[in-house]
Amino acid sequence: MRRVLCAVLAVTLGTTIAAAQNATIIKERKEHFKKMGDTAKPANAMFKGEADFDLAAVQAALKVMQEKAAILPTLFPDDAKTGGETEALPVIWEKKADFEARFKKLGESAKAAEAAITDEITFADTWKSVMGNCSGCHKEFRKPKS
Repeated sequence: MRRVLCAVLAVTLGTTIAAAQNATIIKERKEHFKKMGDTAKPANAMFKGEADFDLAAVQAALKVMQEKAAILPTLFPDDAKTGGETEALPVIWEKKADFEARFKKLGESAKAAEAAITDEITFADTWKSVMGNCSGCHKEFRKPKS
């Protein structure tokens, strides 16, 4: 009886620890996405003509995108599919290679844009392409916002 109780406690403890780790990973990836979105907002406003062009803000956003594009793929392990109010869809793990490749493409696009954007004209020509990488991923891999 003691062994059974110990085994049940061990499984329960292991499950609790795994759930806590998943919640931590999910929270971390949500924070990275939030940071990326927050730094992109001013540039998106510039693109829409709602704010004056600010090259420093655009460059800062592109640097954050590069940084987050390198980090985020590591925050979707197989054991962190659910919990933590995740907006991640199960298709991420079904199409893992495609999902990870999209981050690589975003990072590369942001790096190329960093070199290409030097003024308002080059910004207008380039920003939409960078943001297309974000929206394409949102459509397929993130729960729709209600």
